[in-house]
Amino acid sequence: MKAVILGTTGYTGMVLLKLLAQHPRINSVIPVSSSKTGESIFSTDPRLGRASKLEASIKRKTEITDSLMISVEQAKKLHPDVVFSALPHLASAEICSGFIGSSVVIDLSADFRLKDPAVFSKAYGVPPVRPDMGKKAVYGLCEVYRGDIEKADLIANPGCYPTASILPLYPLARENLLQGKIIINALSGISGAGRKEKMHLLFCERTEDACAYAPGKSHRHCSEIEQEVTPFVEGGDIFFTPHLVPLKRGMAVTTAVSVKPGTNGDIIRNCLEKFYREAPCVEIREERIPETRDVWGTNRCDISWHMEGETLFLFSVIDNLIKGASGQAVQNMNIRFGLEETAGLSIHGEL
Repeated sequence: MKAVILGTTGYTGMVLLKLLAQHPRINSVIPVSSSKTGESIFSTDPRLGRASKLEASIKRKTEITDSLMISVEQAKKLHPDVVFSALPHLASAEICSGFIGSSVVIDLSADFRLKDPAVFSKAYGVPPVRPDMGKKAVYGLCEVYRGDIEKADLIANPGCYPTASILPLYPLARENLLQGKIIINALSGISGAGRKEKMHLLFCERTEDACAYAPGKSHRHCSEIEQEVTPFVEGGDIFFTPHLVPLKRGMAVTTAVSVKPGTNGDIIRNCLEKFYREAPCVEIREERIPETRDVWGTNRCDISWHMEGETLFLFSVIDNLIKGASGQAVQNMNIRFGLEETAGLSIHGEL
């Protein structure tokens, strides 16, 4: 299989390169960058080493280049099987559209995640760039929409906050076990903000510091969580507060919600375990509250819970760059092409 990565030099693009270079079914990895066209991918990210699939991956006319990043137009001529777009929101949709119909497209931006154009406009301040394509996109939360992903040609990879928030809530919401307000407090490593030169993301600004930002519906990912959860929860308004913490990568989410009368710990356990029984990238851990170090470098989401009366506390952790972005994109590719779901992905944590 031949894979193109649009936006190779951002964090998600760089992680995608590493994952795809080691994937057993990917024979060719084609890095694309509008800002660094013609530069060697190895000079851009020396951590890659001389990965053979990258060195001999880019075929242009009859010659093989030394893993130089190429333009979008050059990538189209190579007829890739799959295209990963790690481009910014509002820029991705238009560029992706040139590959629709000839390649499977997995978009890591938010451009196709929200089904309602009015909701998108409210969350992002402008209308969606390609609402016509958005209607055809499948939301790429692997464990929930696996059957739809198997047939999709345009997959909208979820955000990191929604992934970690929705996975523990969705099975319980679908079983009509929850009611009332849903209060979500989420902690994210700094890489979740992307690879930008901004004052508030500098090491000296972030180290030894933690803070909340964009609380409630002012955070654009709140709409994504609402779309997937609130239709199943009576009075299920989302109160979402994200926080930046001094971690390079990692995400921990704590959710508090009321359960319906008669719902106990055994019902919660059975619901979660049944829903995720065939999900290799979700681990149910009742015995302890999971920590970000448990899943660092993996495509896993670990989930646990605690009950006090009719209040349920849900805990979930992910690596925001893997399960929250690039790893889930590879998992989507595996599902779409009928490959082993965890191919090219680690499910064991690193020290």
